This record gives sequence, structure tokens and C-alpha cells, in this order.
Amino acid sequence: MSTAIALPYPGALTDVAGIEVGHASDSRRPTGCTVVLARAGAVAGVDVRGAAPGTRETDLLAPANLVQQVHAVLLAGGSAWGLDAAGGVMRWLEENNIGLRTGYGLVPIVPAAVLFDLGVGDARIRPDAQAGYQACAAAGKQAPAQGNVGAGSGALVGKLLGMARAMKGGIGTASVSAGGHTVAALIACNAVGDVLDPATGRLLAGARSEDGQRLLGTRDALLAGQLPQQLLAGTNTTIGVIATDALLGKAQAQRLAQVAHDGLARAINPVHTMLDGDTLFALGTGASGKPADMLLLATLAAEATARAVVNAAAAARGLRVGDQHWPAARDLIPA
Repeated sequence: MSTAIALPYPGALTDVAGIEVGHASDSRRPTGCTVVLARAGAVAGVDVRGAAPGTRETDLLAPANLVQQVHAVLLAGGSAWGLDAAGGVMRWLEENNIGLRTGYGLVPIVPAAVLFDLGVGDARIRPDAQAGYQACAAAGKQAPAQGNVGAGSGALVGKLLGMARAMKGGIGTASVSAGGHTVAALIACNAVGDVLDPATGRLLAGARSEDGQRLLGTRDALLAGQLPQQLLAGTNTTIGVIATDALLGKAQAQRLAQVAHDGLARAINPVHTMLDGDTLFALGTGASGKPADMLLLATLAAEATARAVVNAAAAARGLRVGDQHWPAARDLIPA
């Protein structure tokens, strides 16, 4: 029986003024997508650290390129197929008169990143344009659900010793505030590595022992000479969005996305592998009206990211699909 675990860290991406979040979860199998809306537009940056990414519209975010703001970011399961959901996000934005005005019509700017969850249930079912549209329709300013929802529905972690010894991942969010700024993160964790709480060093979810009853510790197993299983590249990936109410330029947004990966490195081990496509977006809504103190914001971004990863593992619930079962942190760790 699962043991209830309170989420370790407070806050949500929606604590940042100007940000809304919506999930669409597919009832036919564990998959889905999550949309981060910025109706008034947000300056955006991106940083890709994993070696097997699945992305859309990331080139637009380079500081030297033309487009200055985005209107939404899509996070989705379904591997490359899940990028189709961005079309539904664009349709919803256009219907709501949100987008880049070109003189020939609105063009909503929707960068996206996907994770691989095709090994969980029927791989023919993946997020599509309708799922993206539904996630937008469900978006709001309230704190979003965490765990087995949206882009985290089919997420697993700790797969380096084989899928049978993995555990349930999920989506998590957290926020921190200091110096008049709020910085928050929303992370869908589908890592090949383990998840740990950097505040305590405690493993929360990851590769399990052969009997499946305890956490093995992937790092320790590798250091002891245990060889990883041969997994297909890209069958993992942690993706997410970091947002702040500070006034950012595109170069600052890119930098914020870069340093947020430090938070992934604190909470996931190993991370940024050849089997992952780890990608983080950063958004600046400017709602505070205050210019960025990049040293402060960078510190807050890494911390919020690490906390969101921990919440993703803590919020997850065990998953059974056919004869496969992946327990969650709450199933192995006492409250």
C-alpha cells in the first residue's frame, strides 16, 4: 500500500505573474502534455544539455535572432510524435487573438520539448494537436497538479539498470522568492538517472535492487563496476520551464536557462547523458517591473529547478500497465 508523502517544497510556476499552466492527460494510456501560457508574451531562452533532444522552435530563442517573445511553451510525452501537440496550442492561441502580428495574420510562437514515454503502454497513443488544445483550455493561474499528469503521466526514472528496475517519475513544480523577484520551475522528470533531494542527500526514486524492494543507487552501482543496460538513446529526458517576473533580455533568459541545469545536476544523478535529451526553457514576464539581478536570479533558478525535480518524484504514484509495475517514491520510502 502506498504511503502518503507530503510534497517537500512549496510554490508553483504560477506564482510568477503572467504565467498560466494547463495539463492534458490521456486516459487511454499514461501520456500527456503540459502547456505554459504567457498571454502577454514573455522573453524566452533555452538550453539543451542532453544528447538526444526532441525540440521545436528553439532556434528562434537565440539572442541574435528576430523573435523577442513567446506566447506558450509545450512540454509533452510521446517522443517526437508529441511535437504535434504544439499545433493545437497554436490554434488555441490564434482563436484567443494571441500571437505575433505579421500583417498577414497572427503567428503564435510556441517552442516545445518532448520526452520519451513510448515504453509505457500502447506506443501508438501519443499527444496530438487536440491534446495541446485541451491543455490550453485547462490552463489557469492556480497551482497545477503534480505527479502522474500532463507531460509527467508516463515518465519513469532510474532506467540505467533496465526498465524492469525503474520507478515512476512525474511532473513537479516549486518557487522561491528573494530580493523582490519570484523564480519558479516546472519540471517533467523522465531521467535515466536517480532522483535525490540535494538538501538531505537522500535518494527518492531510481534504479532498484534485483528484488525491487529498495533503492540501489545508480551512481554507487556504476562506481562498483556494475555495467548499465543497453538502452536506446533518447528514451529518457527531463524537460521543463523556469519563469521569473523580472525584466529580462533574450541573452539573460538564455543564461537563466543555462544555470537552471545546475538544479538538474543537484537532483538527478547521472544527468545530461547520451540517453537523455534534457532541455530547459526560461521565461521572463517582466511583471515585477524590476530589472534582473542575474546573480540572484541564477541562484534562485537552480534552487527552484532542483526543488521541482524532488516534488516530481514525491508527487508521483506507482504505475501498473499490463504485467509491468513501476513503484513510486511513496511506495519505498516511509513518510
